[in-house]
Amino acid sequence: MNTAQLETITNEAMTLSEKERAKLAHDLVASLDGMAEISVSEAWDAEICRRINEIESGKIKSLDVSEVLERARARLRN
Repeated sequence: MNTAQLETITNEAMTLSEKERAKLAHDLVASLDGMAEISVSEAWDAEICRRINEIESGKIKSLDVSEVLERARARLRN
């Protein structure tokens, strides 16, 4: 496979949904010799990227620390 073909495949893969890209990435890593499982560090990296993407896309909103603490205290009181 040449560089142009690899670039075409990469560009097409980038049009997939986040869930589809995650499955593709998992399958590719799993196909490597000696790489039966994604390491914990890699799994956390993927989770961090997923969360950043959700925040940047507006899919989720972040909370102020005061709001988080208030909710936690309310749960502890109940």
